[in-house]
Amino acid sequence: MLINLSNHPSTKWSPQQLAATQVYDEIIDLSFPDVDPSGDDEYIQSLVNEYVDKIINNSQFSILNSQLTVHIMGEMTFTFSIVNALQNRGIMCIASTTERIALEENGLKTSEFRFVRFRKYK
Repeated sequence: MLINLSNHPSTKWSPQQLAATQVYDEIIDLSFPDVDPSGDDEYIQSLVNEYVDKIINNSQFSILNSQLTVHIMGEMTFTFSIVNALQNRGIMCIASTTERIALEENGLKTSEFRFVRFRKYK
């Protein structure tokens, strides 16, 4: 099972990214929290605890019956803390890697991100 903790629902992933998820039985999307930029360390830890509980106590799966992986992409201090908390519980965490394609047209620069692979947080 793959829990997608990001602001990018799996329903909008590219065919390449979806193909890379074939090793998982299913994908469950969990929206990444809006992390308050003025929040202190205690705030981040409280948010991490809340989301670890959501992941572990999710009624849609049982950790005992499923190999659980969590795809985490978002605000860096929260991501760092929740990855550590989940890994301490034996839960694998991964990030998606992308190739950035910069396009410049009529003085306007835009970026396109193309999925390359998933990479484990270590």
